[in-house]
Amino acid sequence: MQIDDALLSKLENLSHLHVADDKREEIIAQLSEIVSFVDNLSELDTTGVSDTFSMTDNGTLTREDTPSCNTQVNENIISNSPKSGDNYFIVPKIIE
Repeated sequence: MQIDDALLSKLENLSHLHVADDKREEIIAQLSEIVSFVDNLSELDTTGVSDTFSMTDNGTLTREDTPSCNTQVNENIISNSPKSGDNYFIVPKIIE
């Protein structure tokens, strides 16, 4: 895949980012280097390697999913608000 100014412009549009004119060539070079690295990976022979290959036989370690609530965090956040009530921020009305 060739990275050029048109592709960079499309990526800018999709990502809602703006690349300064003086940085465009540098960004194009960096993106080209990344794409070339990924192209090298496609040359690897993965014949006989399972799609679910893992370095450990134990699988992914998980934790117990137990709900918890630290009300001190909520109180600290609300305490920084200029106006609050019933654990909510009070803001000026903007729609009439």
